[in-house]
Amino acid sequence: MGEGNTYLCKACACSSVSVFKSLSNEEHELLSSKLKCNFYKKGDILYREGSRITGCYCVQKGVLKIYKTGIDEKPQIVAFARPGDITGYRSVLSNEVACTTVEALEDSEICFIPSEIIFALIKKNSDFALSLIQLTCKELNQANSYIKDIAQKTVKERLAETLIMLYETFNVDAEGYITINLTREDLSSIVGTATESVIRILSELKSEGLLELKGKKIKILDLKKMKLISDSIF
Repeated sequence: MGEGNTYLCKACACSSVSVFKSLSNEEHELLSSKLKCNFYKKGDILYREGSRITGCYCVQKGVLKIYKTGIDEKPQIVAFARPGDITGYRSVLSNEVACTTVEALEDSEICFIPSEIIFALIKKNSDFALSLIQLTCKELNQANSYIKDIAQKTVKERLAETLIMLYETFNVDAEGYITINLTREDLSSIVGTATESVIRILSELKSEGLLELKGKKIKILDLKKMKLISDSIF
């Protein structure tokens, strides 16, 4: 894990998908002067649930998976972070230990932003503060939706919903496969079920002509019917 180029982070801060898009030139300079950019290999842990972190992390390149550990020690994936996303900010704002573990799902370039810089930007820029509030509300809404789905939807419906989410979040490659390659264990972690159940239902969806499977790769062949399944209408 080595330091990267801070110029890249400044470019990220200016992007339309970043919470840093509202910063002034002066605030961009403050941000760029204080961050540290590092390279993480696939499987590297940025921080663990229960640890005390001293800043937040901005994804420059790559994908992170964010998960909680259940009482059975099995991970429960709750979110992904892509280029332009930040993670760890809620623990910084609340001054509490990290409530999740963050792992590099692929080789990634990640920039660390010290907590004092986050607080300085909040005090200087109300639009930036509002962006963090809106991001927090969005994550809370996603958590509430997940709780509702666990209670009301079947495993097949939740798996269909998960595959649609991955399709819409990560898009597809030239062959039409979703561009993020997750293990069946990862999928079961998102859906909240046993790995065996995910394998069985994927096979069912394939036999129904809705999916094409090639190793870890998944291609949705009939998006309309998958949406009907995920919405409990099909």
